[in-house]
Amino acid sequence: MPPSVALESTVFAHGLPHPTGVEIALDLERRVRREGGSPRTVGIVNGTPHIGLSEAQIRHLATAADVRKTSLRDLPVVAAQSGDGATTVAGTMHLAHRAGLSVMATGGIGGVHRTVGKTAAWDVSADLEALRRFPMTVVCSGPKVILDLSATREVLESYGVTVVGYRTDVMPVFYSRASDLSVDIRCETPGEVGDVIQARSQLGLDGAVLVTVPPPSEATLSRAELSPAIEQALADAADRSLQAAEITPFLLKHLRKHVGSRVVETNGALLRRNATVAVRIASALT
Repeated sequence: MPPSVALESTVFAHGLPHPTGVEIALDLERRVRREGGSPRTVGIVNGTPHIGLSEAQIRHLATAADVRKTSLRDLPVVAAQSGDGATTVAGTMHLAHRAGLSVMATGGIGGVHRTVGKTAAWDVSADLEALRRFPMTVVCSGPKVILDLSATREVLESYGVTVVGYRTDVMPVFYSRASDLSVDIRCETPGEVGDVIQARSQLGLDGAVLVTVPPPSEATLSRAELSPAIEQALADAADRSLQAAEITPFLLKHLRKHVGSRVVETNGALLRRNATVAVRIASALT
């Protein structure tokens, strides 16, 4: 059996403009197959979870109206209403784990949001809870740059998530190669990552291994480039009194608008690299 790699569906349904999202989603599947793996893009169509969407289903979720961004709390709602759902990191982890998959690839994980406006609400992505709960390996390019990065790193530590830097000594942040955030171990090869995963399993530890992979150097965006647009986006979000799930899509759309096409290009480049690294880790495990 070829090693399976789970891929999330919010990346093409909500994270990238159409038709770029579909093109990248199909390219990720091709890359996994070229490496000898089995791509399993996860999503919900007509209330039924699919651990391996067809091309027609991918195109449907990318273009249909009322496709719900589906995290853990949303899964039973979408299923009960026979709706369509594009799964987040957390939603994908839950469904993939139930189906027996152990490795997934994505772009950036959610985390602790920055305080927006005058409220001091503690807004934390369900991605962190999923990483605490499910014994999977998640290959990503770090937490989204729009988050409270230091707080996100602290929660990962508190939840006992082992953070691997893949050929890096510091955690990248989605879309930059470096940050001031530490990793728990640097690994140079998929086999070394596999050793960490197996040791964690043998020790009986719950929760995930988070493998953080820097975007390709030619596609990276610097924090200096992104910071002004992020600060303006946060101010605009406060003016609109946006809360919780509304904030992330708004901020990412703002970045695309004010930083330009390079955001989409970087997103595509790191997604492709992460899918390749993920299938090689899955192969090493088998």
